Amino acid sequence: MTGDAEPGAVDESPGGAADGGPDDSWAEVSPEAARRLLLAAVEAFAERGFHATTTRDIASRAGMSPAALYIHYRTKEELLYQISRVGHERSVRILTEADDSVAGAPGRLAAAVRAFVRWHAERHTTARVVQYELGALAEDHYAEIVALRRRSEEILRGILADGVATGEFTVEDIRGTALAVLSLCVDVARWFRSGGPRTPEEIGELYAGLVLRMVGSPAAPESGTAAGGRG
Repeated sequence: MTGDAEPGAVDESPGGAADGGPDDSWAEVSPEAARRLLLAAVEAFAERGFHATTTRDIASRAGMSPAALYIHYRTKEELLYQISRVGHERSVRILTEADDSVAGAPGRLAAAVRAFVRWHAERHTTARVVQYELGALAEDHYAEIVALRRRSEEILRGILADGVATGEFTVEDIRGTALAVLSLCVDVARWFRSGGPRTPEEIGELYAGLVLRMVGSPAAPESGTAAGGRG
């Protein structure tokens, strides 16, 4: 897809929700100066890429001096690591909560896809950095983030395996299918832009239906109507 192929209808900044509310992804980051630098780094990395961004760029966006940046972060790479860690931990939490929210493999898969797609649309600036700048991480940080990515994959693989076991899904390659579903969801961050006809919720609903058809399941249950959590 091209950058303007399927724009959304919301506006996003890294520090706030697309609908104007707060983004609690960064609530754990303190003090306030460290959080401001992190959000400035998200903007800079998304706009210019990690390698083309300087620490002076980041500090300037945060309204601080370059020297002030080093009080909170030793290197530019450490900023990227913190962004990646928080973003991937949020991904795991989104998928876990969605998986636990409804009963039945089709409902669980639809809920997971809806929630994951919605986050990647609403937080497309942050998500682009989280998902597409991994190659710039130091080796130890990269290994830690890859472990979190594998946890997200494991959640989807578990849902798919349960659906195959109950005869609700027709999937020959569970791991490959899980990776395909994750890739489909993640790519929303690459092309999503504000000002278009579809909201993040509508895109999530569309993708949930597409994924369920991909695994040989009937159309997605209506959002919020499936039986209660798995307990």
